[in-house]
Amino acid sequence: MSVIVRPATQPYLSHIPILAKKITDYLAPKDGDKFIDLTFGGGGHSRYLLSRNKDITIFALDRDPVAYKKATALSATFKGRIVPMLGKFSDLPKLLDEHNVEKGMINGAIMDLGASSMQYDDSVRGFSISADGPLDMRMDGNKNPNVATADDVINTLDAHSLAKIFKVYGEERLATKYANVIVDSRFMLKRIRTTKELAQLIAAATSESSKDSLGRHAHPATKVFLALRIFVNNELNELNYALTKIREYLCLDANEKLRERTVDDEEIKDNKSGKIAVLSFHSLEDRLVKRHFTGIDIDDPISQSISQKITNRFNSPTLEEVNEFVSRKWLPINKHVITPEEEEILANPRSRSAKLRIALRVA
Repeated sequence: MSVIVRPATQPYLSHIPILAKKITDYLAPKDGDKFIDLTFGGGGHSRYLLSRNKDITIFALDRDPVAYKKATALSATFKGRIVPMLGKFSDLPKLLDEHNVEKGMINGAIMDLGASSMQYDDSVRGFSISADGPLDMRMDGNKNPNVATADDVINTLDAHSLAKIFKVYGEERLATKYANVIVDSRFMLKRIRTTKELAQLIAAATSESSKDSLGRHAHPATKVFLALRIFVNNELNELNYALTKIREYLCLDANEKLRERTVDDEEIKDNKSGKIAVLSFHSLEDRLVKRHFTGIDIDDPISQSISQKITNRFNSPTLEEVNEFVSRKWLPINKHVITPEEEEILANPRSRSAKLRIALRVA
């Protein structure tokens, strides 16, 4: 998610949304348009949209009560232009129904995935490796006290289950080793209650230097923390639901050329179908977004895309596969993933791993 860049002595100085100009250029807000900011956070992208055109309405959704309060405060400044909504992606239909938003009414949507710097910088939330705090990691905070925390996961699941979480959601190569260390520690020492305890336990379990996906040095527990956060908040299932459901609420242009994929760049800009811009920061998120936009079945292996089958002389697409291909529900606007330019990365270092995909509803 977009980050807050701040000097150490000035917390929460400013909120800088990532690739905000690029997203706003593609969404091109016009008078009377309606948008959904599905991950309101600190409100950076919504503010940027409103700076381009104040005669729009933004439905500001976030599952974090802190972000909801920020949306409520912003709605007082932009009266009638910001509609705060508290809930997960899976709550979206119910919340939109409460505001009399029908399917096909939305002109554009924004998703800025992952945890925000508001959450990372508050040690009580338990997201950060560098700041000591309780192992919580619930994006909803205490909104649903019955939801399991990272503490519950770490201290109750067996080694096999923990290893599966670390491997699937964190893509951690040492998943089994770390899971066994955690379980052994529970039996020999005590319950693991804080982020510092977990981070130190993982760090002590390996002598290998750890690097992130960009080749930068990282704490050995980085992928474990990522996996726990994704698991605790059911992030990938929520994302899959959101990408499926939001399409129904976007406007649909009746232009047949759009369905046949024969439109040029200018026609894409001028058509009336709704667009969605998705910022992701993790390979699992981006992979899921890409599969939705390109029409690949979520359950298929990556190697089974139609384009790859066509280039394989031993396979030919069936009539059913061809029909599925031409009836896809999205048209990706950018052929290649969009990433921040060096200037933005220098101003906002955490934007380095951001990937932006934008698509147009075509069915």
